[in-house]
This record gives sequence, C-alpha cells and structure tokens, in this order.
Amino acid sequence: MLETAELAQILLTFGGLFLLGLVADLLGRHTPLPRVTLLILAGILIGPEGINWLPDFSNSWFPVLTNIALAMIGFELGKNLTRSQLKRLGRPILGISLGVMLMTALLIFSGMLWLGAPIELALIFAAIAPATAPAPVMDVVNEVHAKGDYTNTLLGIVAIDDAWGMLLFSTLLVLATLLSTESLSLAVLTNGLWELGGALLLGLLLGFPMAYLSQHLYPGKSTQAEVLGLVLLCAGAAIYLEVSYLLAAMVMGTVVANFSQGHKPRAFAELEAIQWPLMILFFLLAGASLPLNALWQAGALGAGYVLLRFLGRISGSWLGAHWAGSRNPHDYWMGLAMLPHAGLPIGMALIAAQQFPHYQTTLLAVILGATVLFELIGPALTRHSLRQAGEAKFFAQR
Repeated sequence: MLETAELAQILLTFGGLFLLGLVADLLGRHTPLPRVTLLILAGILIGPEGINWLPDFSNSWFPVLTNIALAMIGFELGKNLTRSQLKRLGRPILGISLGVMLMTALLIFSGMLWLGAPIELALIFAAIAPATAPAPVMDVVNEVHAKGDYTNTLLGIVAIDDAWGMLLFSTLLVLATLLSTESLSLAVLTNGLWELGGALLLGLLLGFPMAYLSQHLYPGKSTQAEVLGLVLLCAGAAIYLEVSYLLAAMVMGTVVANFSQGHKPRAFAELEAIQWPLMILFFLLAGASLPLNALWQAGALGAGYVLLRFLGRISGSWLGAHWAGSRNPHDYWMGLAMLPHAGLPIGMALIAAQQFPHYQTTLLAVILGATVLFELIGPALTRHSLRQAGEAKFFAQR
C-alpha cells in the first residue's frame, strides 16, 4: 500500500508534468523552438542536471513510458507505407533513405579514422550514426499539422530507418568484432537478424487480426481499447522475444493501413487522440535523463561525430534524391529534417559497449553528447524544413 505522502507526491508530479507540457505547447506556437525541444529543455531543468525536482520513482517509470511511446510512434509511422503511397513516392523514399544511411556511415567512418580513432571504434560510430529518432520528427509533424508529399516522404523514410539502422549496426558490429582480437563470434549478426526478422513476423501476426477488427468494430471507446491493447501487446511481446518493438509496431501499422479498406484512418485517429499526454511525459523524462556533462567529455571525437553526421545527412539526401529523380526540390535537403538522434542510438551504444568494454567511456560520451545536441537542434530544423516546403499548415494559417 502506498503511504498518503507517496500518493500525493505521485499525483502532484504527474499533474505538474502535464501542466509543463501545456506551457511548452503554448510557447511552441509563438517561438522558433518546437514543443519537443521545449519539453526536453524543461526536462533538463527539472532533472538532476537542473533543480532536481523529479522524485526517485520517475526513474523506474521512464523505461515503461519509453516503450509505450515508441510503440505508438512505430504504429503511427506504419500508416505512411501504404501501397498507393509507395507506388507514388517509393523511389524517393528508398533513394533518400539509402543515400542518407550510406553517406552518414561513410563520412563518420573515414572522419573518425582521420581523428585517430581505432578502426573498431570508427566502425561502431559509423554503425550508430545513421539512426534517426522517430518520436521528435513525428511530434513536429503533428504539431504543425504538416501534410503533403514532402511530409509523406519524410515519414516514409523515418518509418524504414529503424530496419536499415538495425541491419547496418549488426553488420558493422560483427565486422568490428572480427577485426578485434577478442572474439570471432557471429552471434551479434544472428541476434541482429532475429531482431529484424522476428519483429517483421510479430508485426504481421498481430497486424492482420487488427485489420480485421478495425473493419468490424464500431467507432468509439471499443476502437481505442482495441488499438491501445494491440499496440501494447505488440510492444510487450517484442520485448519478451527480444526483437525491435518499434519495427514490430510499424509493420503492424503498415498491415492495418493496407488491409483495413475504408476504415484505416479510424484506428490511427483513435490512437492520436490519447497519444499526446504520454508524449509529454516521454519527452520531459527524456530531457531529465540527458547527461549534459557528456557534451564536454566527448572532446574532438564528439565534435567530429556531430559535424560529420550533419554533413552525411545533407549529402546523402542530395545524392539519394538525385538518384531517385525526385521532382520536389525540397527532397534534396531532406537530411535537415532527419537530425534527431536518441533512443535507438543509445541502445546501440550500450550494446557495443558490452562487446567492447575498453571503449565504453569514449563511446558513451560521444553518443550521449551528440544525443543532447541533436535532440535540442534537430526538432527545430525539422520544423524549419516543413515550413520551407510549404507543408506546415499551422504556420500557413497564422
């Protein structure tokens, strides 16, 4: 049983966090910073790096909120991979996503070697750098009510980014392991393939029943219960099976979007109606967990990682759009909208640190430092890109 003081503390904490989310939403309408950045900044302020206002129990809640929030984001991203949309925008999505991934990895690898990093460490950085954080990108799109081909292409790229990222990470981490003298095991590649293949299978197994239910249930609370229940079931099963819950949820959303004819907007609309309060908690606690001292500990490698990742996104999107013959001139600058870098990269860094414990301090300092910086500036550049493309409807109406 909870003590009266503990119960009051929990309720006061959540009440205060939701009100902070309201303030961030209001400020985001009248400042150059999107609400995601404002929420992360507020999280830093109230976290251990600031006034340390958050009680201890928030640390145990954050992993749960992260899993729920990212599963929701993954499911929502799946709606951007419909057959009609891929037929119309598939070449730009494929070209830009591959271009950004390959150029980012290539520049990071060569740049880290030039800065004096061992080849194994350079490969690890190259494996982690291409990953994009989907949650900030998705929230900025929702915040400005962005709609159009540029937005659809961006969300399509972010949707498949997790799959590309996991495949590249598994491959390069195995190569780094083979180049070291520690181990010649291919277990890392096997685990990576299982994480992708198992996630794909799980998403399909849950997606088709969900598509059937979406056609036969009436709108309202029963649909919300169906969507939330299956998304959480997918996330829980993915964690239990040790596969990517973000990718599994995305595959499930893709199946629902393609096979719930006439009903597909309803499932996603019902989820969006209950998503924002959870995202408030997610971004605030994410900000509170960011270690600012990592910015100073990263040193020259950290500065090089940030600069080279930025250049990799820009050059990769330009080359990918050129290869795809994209007719939208804004697609050539898509990399600016793909800078957010958290969640998956941190998980990758922790996995790599277990494989190479002697690189742990340098690896975590660089990745965490870059995460802090990209989480602060990335959403603002995403919003700027949507405005430049003329698809930020919120700003068009002001």
